[in-house]
Amino acid sequence: MNIGLIGSGGREHALCKKIFESKLVNKIFCFPGNAGTSQIAINVEVDILNFKKVLKFIKFFKIDLVIVGPEEPLVNGVVDYLKKNKIKVFGPNKYASKLEGSKAFMKMICAKNNIPTAKFKVCKKVEEVKNFLNICKLPIVVKADGLAAGKGVTICKTAKQVIKKTSEIFNGKFKSSKKVVLEEFLVGEEASYFVIVDNKSFKFFGTAQDHKRVYEKDKGPNTGGMGAYSPAPIVSKKVEKKIISKIVRPTLKALRKEKNPYNGFLYVGLMINNNEPYLIEYNIRMGDPECQVILPRLKTDIVRIFKNAISNKLKNTQIKWEKRKSMTIVLCAKGYPGSYKKNLQIDNVNKIKLLKTDYIYHAGTKLIMNKLRSNGGRILNITSIGDNFFIIRKKIINIIKKLNLKNIFYRKDIGWKVINKNENY
Repeated sequence: MNIGLIGSGGREHALCKKIFESKLVNKIFCFPGNAGTSQIAINVEVDILNFKKVLKFIKFFKIDLVIVGPEEPLVNGVVDYLKKNKIKVFGPNKYASKLEGSKAFMKMICAKNNIPTAKFKVCKKVEEVKNFLNICKLPIVVKADGLAAGKGVTICKTAKQVIKKTSEIFNGKFKSSKKVVLEEFLVGEEASYFVIVDNKSFKFFGTAQDHKRVYEKDKGPNTGGMGAYSPAPIVSKKVEKKIISKIVRPTLKALRKEKNPYNGFLYVGLMINNNEPYLIEYNIRMGDPECQVILPRLKTDIVRIFKNAISNKLKNTQIKWEKRKSMTIVLCAKGYPGSYKKNLQIDNVNKIKLLKTDYIYHAGTKLIMNKLRSNGGRILNITSIGDNFFIIRKKIINIIKKLNLKNIFYRKDIGWKVINKNENY
């Protein structure tokens, strides 16, 4: 089989590596991919939002199955477009993609189906914001309704800040939407729960905990993710049962009722408090960097899983997992998530001797004149597997030191909560 993979980040490099391991695969084509994917696949330079051009390349390279990595093409309807043109594709359609593409849509599904989530109000004007401020305690979470590349959420501690942030969104700060979702602030511990879904059933696809804040001890602004670990110890069997019965099943049932069943990866973003899960958000794809800690633990052929998902045969698919733990630390350009320099030189990546349990995933990288350069705020993900999170983290930091990169930074405390809580982790 020839596989097409849409996307260019760390998630896509992790997917590409796992696809490369499959015995069912002949060639992999990445649209557009990055410097890491170019070592095991053919990168195709194309605008992934130009569906006509993408289709042209899919036909030219005789691609049998397309996997969509990032959210934007999914929200814009790439799956509907490719299916209409008789291409086999893994990912949710445009309607189901509104679970991530519109916070208001997701919240309305919660309201209609009694899915536990924070109290909320969808607002289109400042008067509605002021009304919500009268009935909800501070802090309040302000969310842009549409996609905002991880920058559309602010936790506001004062009413003045709420008005300021909502006004910015109403005035078009994000192209995707001028609508705002206001939420009560939930207390607890965040975790990510993943499932892979076909039209009839779903299967568990791992848990992880991500570190969104830029600085150590979870301080500073939100980012696309500074690191993650898997599995998430907070997701016990008891909590998992509640996630499935109260959140996952009602959502999938609601979409089937709308004659738009979900198909693809579904990322359930949770806040867990006293063993009770609350839905914070849905993502319609694997997380980044969660994907980079979940996939190294997958023992089953991922292409077989994809084939079974698109032909609605997931129910009888056994998905096996490595029992050991996994962690990743993201290396970022100085200044991220604000302004940062691109084209930073990366010299030592191919000189590092890695064990079978260690991985370097490329995120924002590009080959320029055969030289490896940075091409984004999040540059590399260093991932490792082991029995103890503290020891894994130590091993990753040793690899980072050997890379000897300039003008980069990273968080040295990934997994700090779980490591501080229990030294056996």
